[in-house]
Amino acid sequence: MGNNKNKKTAKKAKAKKFKKNGQVPYPYTRKNKNTDEAKASVKIKSAEITMSAVNRNQYPTEGIPEIALAGRSNVGKSSLINGLLNRKSFARTSQTPGKTRTINFYLINDEFFFVDLPGYGYAKVAKSEKDKWGEVMERYLSEREELCSILLLVDVRHEPTDDDKMMYDWIKFFGYNCIVVATKADKISRGNYQKHIAIIRNKLELKPEDKIVITSSSDKIGLTSLWDEIVSEYRSHGYQITTEEKATIE
Repeated sequence: MGNNKNKKTAKKAKAKKFKKNGQVPYPYTRKNKNTDEAKASVKIKSAEITMSAVNRNQYPTEGIPEIALAGRSNVGKSSLINGLLNRKSFARTSQTPGKTRTINFYLINDEFFFVDLPGYGYAKVAKSEKDKWGEVMERYLSEREELCSILLLVDVRHEPTDDDKMMYDWIKFFGYNCIVVATKADKISRGNYQKHIAIIRNKLELKPEDKIVITSSSDKIGLTSLWDEIVSEYRSHGYQITTEEKATIE
């Protein structure tokens, strides 16, 4: 009985240490792990898909700011959007991974767009399909004034691929801010977060100031932190996003 009490005390102390150093999302214990996710900084009042575009003349023209999501096929872009919006099946996964060339524009609260870019890296796709993907992406990324930032999604369990590195370099080439979002954090232990972050930083050759946010849509890990980054990106470009007070961790 005494050993169990000591283990619990040690775990709580470890959680406090991590919180202080900012190493992993707090709290550490499974019992309270979702406490800091209780209320996102943005309250979702409305969400709708307004356009599935291929050509530039199909893009929205209202001047509403955008943040785009890029990543490999099946990395979890739809799940992340659903998690951020607290909707189960708002954004749907493509039934033909690697062949979807449309750019989906999701209007949130009539204030901003989430833009779901076509996935890449699907092994069974022919070179001609990859070339078409490249044309769609370049068309969108070049001279899109409404685009404030891009979330690059990678699977936290694995080293980023060469395609992920290419996408990151492409984002930087076009001059956009990039936040790396490491998805599927529920598949690894929290004690291994820093090791996997180091692997991602090394492969993508990130600078020290470049941000990585670890998330899990199913366990609601990191979603509040990601909302903070999203709001910050919009505001840094001069747009005001309506927010609410977050839940306080006791």
